[in-house]
Amino acid sequence: MSQFPNVRTKPLDYGTDDRVTFNFFNAVYSWMAVGLAVTAVVAWVSSQSQMMLDLMYGSRIVMIACALGMMAIAMGVQGAALRISAAAGTALFLLYAALMGVLISAIFVAYPLPMLGGAFLITGGVFGGMSVYGFLTGRDLTSMGSMLIMGLWGLFLASIVNIFMHNNALGWIITYGVLLVVMGLTAYYTQMLKGIAEQTRGNPNLAARYAVIGSLLLYISFINLFLSILQIMGGNGRRR
Repeated sequence: MSQFPNVRTKPLDYGTDDRVTFNFFNAVYSWMAVGLAVTAVVAWVSSQSQMMLDLMYGSRIVMIACALGMMAIAMGVQGAALRISAAAGTALFLLYAALMGVLISAIFVAYPLPMLGGAFLITGGVFGGMSVYGFLTGRDLTSMGSMLIMGLWGLFLASIVNIFMHNNALGWIITYGVLLVVMGLTAYYTQMLKGIAEQTRGNPNLAARYAVIGSLLLYISFINLFLSILQIMGGNGRRR
């Protein structure tokens, strides 16, 4: 839910070395894919344990603490990735992905597998389309990105409040709001990463560290898109 720490992209130069950009994005998307795989495996394994499900979903306080803890870890990973080794930053990212799997493990109980697969495919299409737009557009998305990040914070706080209110109308507003906001953020982050890739030219160590942050940001975008689309497809969900 946060930006690159103290980084601002310069105007995009479409005459830059494509190999530099390719290598950077290859690292970003590769680690993002690994993170998604870790989340899926951990979520499925956790869903097979009633004790784990009871622990995670038996108390609103536990759910809120987990959500806030995940947010703190994400911010910590982004800040630490520039001060520690790329390997350590990657390990923290994968830890975050595993914790996310525990947090969302109930989706394997609440939704049938075909719906999960369909939501994943749709998410991939939406994510890919917004990434391509962010990569190719000549429009500077910086100001839009700042507003979208503030909007996402607002939606996050509203979702915490709605845990206690159980307001269905507010819940759907949050779901569609997150979907639209994260679609915009996906384009914004992709454009930002393209500019950062050029700034890391000649410094593979810095590129590896920024790739960790980039993979985390796009991973979070993908997860939020997936959960929003899944919620829209399945209503309140149903037990198999």
